[in-house]
Amino acid sequence: MRLPLIHHPGYTFDWPERHPFPMAKFRALRQQLSTLGFDDDPLIDWITPTTPSSTQLLRAHTEGWLQAFYLGDSDPKARKRSGFPWSPQLVERTLLEVGGTLSTLRSALETGLACNTAGGTHHAYPNAASGYCLLNDLVVAAHEAMAVYGIKHILVIDCDVHQGDGTAYAFQNDPRVFTCSIHGVDNFPFTKRHSDRDIALPRGTDDKAYQDVLEREIPALLDQVRPELVLYDAGADVHAGDRLGHFELTLEGLYRRDFFVLEQCGRRDIAVAAVIGGGYDRDLTALAERHAQLFLAARTLIRQT
Repeated sequence: MRLPLIHHPGYTFDWPERHPFPMAKFRALRQQLSTLGFDDDPLIDWITPTTPSSTQLLRAHTEGWLQAFYLGDSDPKARKRSGFPWSPQLVERTLLEVGGTLSTLRSALETGLACNTAGGTHHAYPNAASGYCLLNDLVVAAHEAMAVYGIKHILVIDCDVHQGDGTAYAFQNDPRVFTCSIHGVDNFPFTKRHSDRDIALPRGTDDKAYQDVLEREIPALLDQVRPELVLYDAGADVHAGDRLGHFELTLEGLYRRDFFVLEQCGRRDIAVAAVIGGGYDRDLTALAERHAQLFLAARTLIRQT
């Protein structure tokens, strides 16, 4: 079994140095994976994605919002809600990220497991940006899976420390997609949406408490939903060092989380398309190390099969 990893150098572009969103983390993660031997591993396939088509985007987003996204939203409140300074470069970078998750989906359906070095923009709504998310790559990928590949049962497992409100909203009336969010109760977004399964955890949640929740919830959920595909958001912002997280997980806790989720899906022959989700730190080396735990867990699992 081979492990497809999806990356595009365009995930990172010139960005305001003091902006709270660490745009350079995607380049740092790619460098970290190279250092960890992912370039020389014969089981690893690196894939460079392309941008999505209008048809793919319009399944998930309104025509009005896509026009504002491409041209720049003139509403100051909308710009504040996104958290990003608009630019043509940001548009291109966002499209590449969505394209990356679509490539991850295709690869996962072929091999059983694939990982994107970006993605997880779960706050974006069909008609609006929110919380550093302009387009919702998870929603675009889920619609692609249903429309193109005939997938009838999808489970979104969102382990970012922030609730996946945009994803929950997008599929609130679609029984084909079951949304599960494990997040911080007091964290952004402060007005939560209703996922099909919400697990809100308190500040200070540590490795053991988090793992206990996973072991109680994930196997039961997989057996209940019986998905053909899992979209897994492996947010690294649950780490104790994250500026926006308020949880207390260690690197070992991150690895255990990711390995457990991937292993439980693999045990049931469920395809998994994984994205890295949130992670916020000025120390890019430390942040890349946290995000790398997903890829280390995936590589271990592939080597065991």
